[in-house]
Amino acid sequence: MKYCTRCLQPDTRPNTRFTEHGLCPACDYFDRLGDVDWQERYEILQDLLAKFPRKPGQMFDCIIGVSGGKDSLRQALWVRDKLGLKPLLVCLSYPPEQVTERGVNNLSNLIELGFDVVVSSPAPQTWRKLMRASFDRFTNWARSTEMALFSSVPQLAIRYGIPLILWGENPGLQLGDLKTLGRTGYDGNNLRYMNTLSGGAMDWMLEISDIKNMIPYQYPSPEKFEENGLQIVYLGWFLGDWSLTNNGLYSTLNGLEVRNDKVENTGDLRGVTSLDEDWVTLNQMIKYYKFGFGRVTDYCNEEIRLGRISRDQGIELVEKYDDSCSDNYIAEFSDYIGISVDQFWGQVHRSINRDLFDVQSDGRVVRKFKVGAGL
Repeated sequence: MKYCTRCLQPDTRPNTRFTEHGLCPACDYFDRLGDVDWQERYEILQDLLAKFPRKPGQMFDCIIGVSGGKDSLRQALWVRDKLGLKPLLVCLSYPPEQVTERGVNNLSNLIELGFDVVVSSPAPQTWRKLMRASFDRFTNWARSTEMALFSSVPQLAIRYGIPLILWGENPGLQLGDLKTLGRTGYDGNNLRYMNTLSGGAMDWMLEISDIKNMIPYQYPSPEKFEENGLQIVYLGWFLGDWSLTNNGLYSTLNGLEVRNDKVENTGDLRGVTSLDEDWVTLNQMIKYYKFGFGRVTDYCNEEIRLGRISRDQGIELVEKYDDSCSDNYIAEFSDYIGISVDQFWGQVHRSINRDLFDVQSDGRVVRKFKVGAGL
């Protein structure tokens, strides 16, 4: 395990590769942003949008996947008010047991701001069964739900005849998932190869439920993309101030309801991530136990690159909070999928990366590595 020489990105992140100078892909990209002509990028975007004129009968210029959170709120407002487009917003809704009141309020805020929103809700019992199977097989309850989340946008783009899909950050450049890189910095059609989607093949799901129940979980094939002329565009490539914190501040000023829980319960330093549900906090903790980094690492990496905190300050925050997760969230999730809290921890302990962590007799998980230095 090695760390980026600039930030706290470890080389254990799936699909990442450091430069010969020891920089992670995100820091390498950030260094190159200093030479970017942002006006030129804006003109590139204008030329790109001109290739997707509204066709007869097409009511919207583009489609944007939203949760109501910080990134989607900023995108929706920028696309409408700066670019002058009429977007159709698409939200994949969680079942009532999972969605938070905060999430419902934030989606309502988008509607009150004047946007057209389509809400997609997969069958809740199938959702629950697949979530349980995802946790049992992969110790990742979101393996199935993320398939539905990412698939809903291109599926509805095809159904509504809207070929232009606007996405937020480029996970290859801004996070380091290099398999998602396309022909250009804004080409998102390789999103299908990100770790979330490429690791979520449907074969195992068909053992849980019939194919007729799997429609919401099927990401359209490359052939379907080509047949319907679909193009995903990463808006983050065109926005020089795109960041987790900046998007949170911008969206809060436009009605975003933020999280008021303690950092010790969530690992959310700003209270602005994954606002529509709470159980992703579990997955961030489990991600930490599998790969040695979690939500706080992602926060700190951005802040270090932007010069708002030092690497040493980031190390202190990561050491303190990167495995934070409320016992209440764990109990609620366990009850939802029909297991005990002891069964939850048994599954988590079996999935811990023993090269990176030790599990004590009392169940505590202890790092073998030093944050910022590695092994």
